Amino acid sequence: MTLRTELSKRLRALGIEEQAWQGRDDGFTPLTFRGRDLGHFHSDHEIDIRLGKDLKKQERLVPLPDSTVHPGRAKGSPWHEMRIRSAADVDEIVRLVTMAIGTSKAK
Repeated sequence: MTLRTELSKRLRALGIEEQAWQGRDDGFTPLTFRGRDLGHFHSDHEIDIRLGKDLKKQERLVPLPDSTVHPGRAKGSPWHEMRIRSAADVDEIVRLVTMAIGTSKAK
């Protein structure tokens, strides 16, 4: 099982829906939670997640220094781009998404 497959499986268990975007075959796949945009896979090895400014600040998250997809993203953006290189990355993404959807449930 690939890391992306494992991550997708774990995100589905949280209620995240993943749908291929018609006409794209580059790995870009939107992710939604209860009909709201939560993020997207850029590829099998990279994900962009809408965590919110407060959660990013709380977790002291910083942008990828070598991002090729969003190199000029503002520090205050609610989006956080992550690489998927190990099982620990999968765990961290699931942890952050769990926190993000917990925050959105409260709204």
